[in-house]
Amino acid sequence: MAKNETAPKAASKEGHGTVTVRLVKGLRGTQARHRLSVKALGLGKLNSVRVLKDSPQVRGLINQLHYLVKVEE
Repeated sequence: MAKNETAPKAASKEGHGTVTVRLVKGLRGTQARHRLSVKALGLGKLNSVRVLKDSPQVRGLINQLHYLVKVEE
C-alpha cells in the first residue's frame, strides 16, 4: 500500500505542469549553441513568451540559458 501512495507523488513531481519562459536579453554576442537552444524553446524576439510543458529536457535548456531567460512557474 505504501508503494502505491508514493508512486503518484513521484510522478506528479516529474513535471506534469507547465513553465512560462520569457526571453529577457538579446542574442547578440552569445554562443551559437545558445542561440539554437533559444530557438528550440520557441523564443524569437526579445520579451517573447512561451508556455511549455515542464520536462527534464526543457529544464536543461532553461539551465543552459539561465542568463538569457526569466522563468515563471
